Amino acid sequence: MAEAVKLSSLDASFLYMETPEMPMHVGSLSMFQLPKGYKGDYFEDFKAQIADRLDDAPMLKRKLASTVLDLANPSWVEDEQFDIDRQIFRASLAAPHDMAALKRTVGWMHAKLLNRARPLWEFYLFENMPGNQVGLYVKIHHALIDGGAGMALTKIIYDVVPNPPPRVREAAAKTEEPAKAAPPLAETASTAMESYLRFWQQPFDASAASNFSLPRSGKTDLGSVLMDHMAAQVELGVKMAAALPAMAGAAARTMASLLDPSRVSDLKNMVAPKTPLNKAISSERAFATITLPLSRVKAVGKAAGGSINDMVMAISAGILRRYLQETDSLPDRPLSAGVPISLREEGNANANNQVFGMICPLATDIADPKQRLATIIGEARKSKEMVSPFKDFVPIISGASTLGLPMAAQIASLFYSRSGLSDVLPPPINVCISNVPGPRMSLYAAGAELLHLYPVSIVTHGMALNITVQSYRDQLEFGLIAGANILPDVQRLADMMADELDVLEQAFAQAA
Repeated sequence: MAEAVKLSSLDASFLYMETPEMPMHVGSLSMFQLPKGYKGDYFEDFKAQIADRLDDAPMLKRKLASTVLDLANPSWVEDEQFDIDRQIFRASLAAPHDMAALKRTVGWMHAKLLNRARPLWEFYLFENMPGNQVGLYVKIHHALIDGGAGMALTKIIYDVVPNPPPRVREAAAKTEEPAKAAPPLAETASTAMESYLRFWQQPFDASAASNFSLPRSGKTDLGSVLMDHMAAQVELGVKMAAALPAMAGAAARTMASLLDPSRVSDLKNMVAPKTPLNKAISSERAFATITLPLSRVKAVGKAAGGSINDMVMAISAGILRRYLQETDSLPDRPLSAGVPISLREEGNANANNQVFGMICPLATDIADPKQRLATIIGEARKSKEMVSPFKDFVPIISGASTLGLPMAAQIASLFYSRSGLSDVLPPPINVCISNVPGPRMSLYAAGAELLHLYPVSIVTHGMALNITVQSYRDQLEFGLIAGANILPDVQRLADMMADELDVLEQAFAQAA
């Protein structure tokens, strides 16, 4: 049996924040083109391919195991009753089986909580779509995966050719060694104490301290939970001691930047203005999509001296400005976006969260689209400069844990959800905007070509709209998810994005 894997505090926080109104899973809506003349059962073919590759994604066969009294973060453990038929489902749409009906259905399904008694993912395959296409809706809990890990998982599940040769597996060993029994708790504690004393018997080495670790029991009984928590606190103290000089330097540089007289005006943007989008959400979702040409977006960004991410924010800012003007609710101050930043190194495919974020003003108070984009580019640069010194410390902080936090955090989240505080408190951000780089080559699953790969993300109380974009081939695939009580017709906002790209192109063409 595979060894239990303790969730980091960052991963576990998505479990603690979850309420019936705020499911904390992410997902995607993929559209496939079946091969010409295909006569098989695509659902069974697809399911067979996933089943054949589950060994390459072992986290998909694990479920949650809580600690006694929810004192500490839960662990991922192997699901001994794993059944792929409880994870992949054949779905159907009422006539006319079109994209509008599919998006409405995905919005409805994305509002439903995942079953924590099983592995926290589900696939739904929609057949009989127009044009011999198939839709695939995927939902995976954010405690298990982030956008970067999602793309790594995509590479595991999908192929780069329509009909790949059969996979070559290594021959299984004829005899397997019996699993070693976990050492007694006293032995684990003794080993941990020896490791700790041995570390301090040598001159302090910051590099060694950064990688310092103590053994864990991995069990869920009270004594083991307490001992593992103590080991985690000791580890955290050692790593914080190693990082303290660098953290102090980063804090000093950031404080100096904040106190710079030329940037005092930036402080007012640290509190986002209140808008109709920043209210409590219901347990219903509305979902919308649009595809924009990556080459066009990149060309305008290059002409402006910015990145694709800057362009995504500028397009999003444009539609938000339009929408709020239409509803006579555009604030005088610019809206703020929460922008996740991946900490994932190239080639890292671990199924966990490796991300932190920054807040970037969206310049929605500026009417001229060219000036708005230039302002966003400048603000994004300043935001990156502000948070970049702290990137290396995020993994240390995200590993910190507090005894009793799971229960306390869940009670606090439920209280916030029921209290309506999000309707009266100023929002930290107005909208979440995320850009996930995707594959540039065509992908296939069970012989069908992947046409579109739209992300489906998370909204929360006080932030009723999430705009996530993922690149695929020469396409930018936008997925907009919204609280349906706030933005029931979110597709109207998505459709505005094509117009905003036209406006930005024209603004820079006139200046050329």
